[in-house]
Amino acid sequence: MRSTAKNLDILFEDNHLIIVNKRTGDLVQGDKTGDAPLSDLLKAYIKEKYNKPGNVYLGVVHRLDRPTTGIVIFAKTSKALERLNKMLREKTIDKTYWAVVKNKPSQTEGTLINYLRKNPKNNKATVFNKETNDTKKAILHYKTLKTLDNYYLLEIDLETGRHHQIRAQLSNINCPIKGDLKYGFNRSNKDAGIHLHARKISFIHPVLKEKLTIEAPTPKDPIWDAC
Repeated sequence: MRSTAKNLDILFEDNHLIIVNKRTGDLVQGDKTGDAPLSDLLKAYIKEKYNKPGNVYLGVVHRLDRPTTGIVIFAKTSKALERLNKMLREKTIDKTYWAVVKNKPSQTEGTLINYLRKNPKNNKATVFNKETNDTKKAILHYKTLKTLDNYYLLEIDLETGRHHQIRAQLSNINCPIKGDLKYGFNRSNKDAGIHLHARKISFIHPVLKEKLTIEAPTPKDPIWDAC
């Protein structure tokens, strides 16, 4: 069911959901830059494809940072959005990420538990090892999948979904993500992206009640190709 339409890489679509493989630089939802977000592009796509009169409903289920790539779910109905939001709150949507990092973690696999505080002024998360003012608990599980020439490929399963969580927690163990200047990598990628990719998502369809597992191909570049 994978197709590409008007620069959209659509991995799955039915009457209730549309799941997209987000590219580097794509905005999921509108912000102060004024750039057209994926939500607007998808509304235009749905309107044209199904010849819909009037406004098109599309609910944003979750977001990815602008420099990150991979799976983003949108809801085509308010019922689907409501149920997916409930699933997110109850942590019944499994998300797996791939990250290419600079240094080898001290352990091949492990669990990181920290407390993050978001600073809106510089749009950055600060990591603490103990709970303190305005922090939120952040938990992720990682394992090393592959050793590359100069980098390491990690697979990450999120238990919580905090602002910049993967980027901040990996940086905190001296494993900054390739291209991520904000969190300690020494140079940016040419496309201003970072090597963090929402690789796989698995959940029960909110309406059909069937198990749905979607994988997103990685972007085309020599590092990802080596993975």
